[in-house]
Amino acid sequence: MKIPIIQGLVEKHSIEILKKAEMALVAEEPLPIEVVGDDEGEQLTHIIAASWILKIMDQEEIDFKTALKEYTRKVRESIS
Repeated sequence: MKIPIIQGLVEKHSIEILKKAEMALVAEEPLPIEVVGDDEGEQLTHIIAASWILKIMDQEEIDFKTALKEYTRKVRESIS
């Protein structure tokens, strides 16, 4: 997970476009947007993170940095 890549996706794309990219990746189809990643798993991680962050930013009316902190907290909780 690379934060600058996630931030770029959040700044450039809507949730709808990110969901289309997620579905394309899962279906092994060409992505409608460029998503940097070492492999498909990392690309998927970036897409899912950006989608989640955008959703929280909209729902809670918070900025990217705050939403990112919430996302990373949830990731840490899930693996501990």
